[in-house]
Amino acid sequence: MKTVVISGAVLVGLFFVGLAALYWLNPADHLPAFVPGYDPESDKRHFTHGLGMLVIALMAFALAALRGWGD
Repeated sequence: MKTVVISGAVLVGLFFVGLAALYWLNPADHLPAFVPGYDPESDKRHFTHGLGMLVIALMAFALAALRGWGD
C-alpha cells in the first residue's frame, strides 16, 4: 500500500508540473477551454495559476518523499 501512495503522489506531482508549464508557456487564449484562466480575448500569461500548480506539485513530491523516508 505504501508504494501505491508514493507512486500516486509522484504521478500527481508530475501532472501538476505539466500544468504549471502549460500556464507559463501559453497565453490565455491558447489554453484548453476546460482549464481555469482560459480567455479567448486575452493574450496574457497566468503566472500565478502556474505558481499555484507548482506549489501543489511540490507538496505531492514532499508527500512521496516523506512516505518513503523510513525505507
